[in-house]
Amino acid sequence: MKIVVIGGTGLIGSKTVERLRNKGHDVLAASPNSGVNTVTGEGLAAALAGAQVVVDLANSPSFEEKVAIEFFETAGRNLFAAETAAGVRHHVALSVVGTDRLQGMGYFRGKMAQERLIKESGIPYTIVHATQFFEFTSAIANAGAVGDTIHLSPAYFQPMAADDVADAMADAALAAPLNGMIEIAGPERVRLSELVGRFLKATKDPRKLVVDPHALYYGAVEIDDRTLVPGENARIGSIHFDDWLSHSAQQK
Repeated sequence: MKIVVIGGTGLIGSKTVERLRNKGHDVLAASPNSGVNTVTGEGLAAALAGAQVVVDLANSPSFEEKVAIEFFETAGRNLFAAETAAGVRHHVALSVVGTDRLQGMGYFRGKMAQERLIKESGIPYTIVHATQFFEFTSAIANAGAVGDTIHLSPAYFQPMAADDVADAMADAALAAPLNGMIEIAGPERVRLSELVGRFLKATKDPRKLVVDPHALYYGAVEIDDRTLVPGENARIGSIHFDDWLSHSAQQK
């Protein structure tokens, strides 16, 4: 098949492209750098010509509400117009576990708008809801930083490795459209503050961790034990945090 991966040069995109090419498919890694821009519409028609599947991994350039909503709505409308014209048979999109429970944060109102456009597009679709990525552990810590302390909630979450995300996205792209949503998550359900504490210790970060049930997630919303975890039927990744951490340290 011809498969177009929007955001195909990013963290998840590059890994997904590699997996699909290894399975023998004709894969176009589409991004503004390759002349394909979903916000302006530049290059979309040519990129999607002859494509059976589109995998949308593009992300808003900002968490700020206005920027995020404008990005997801504009990109979505342009993408679905081009997909309809090209006869695309399956739209696969990456979203976030707990999007509906994080509507106090502008970015997730943008993700909700994106999902609404997908469902209304008329194109068969699969939405993949992923938990937080291990690769963003440092960003979570920094978002909770106040001087030389880091304030984090002890709420449960179930993060996963980007490699497991890419495996799931590639599998979804090659499967029949669900016209619904699936959830994917890591193998460990752990407290956010505990896992970041392990990360700080492993990376020899001297900042002090303060566990606070009212600490805001990414400085925006309070979370509880249900906010960031998947339901019962989630696809579970195979890579554990400590193994990922050890591998990441070896690569540096």
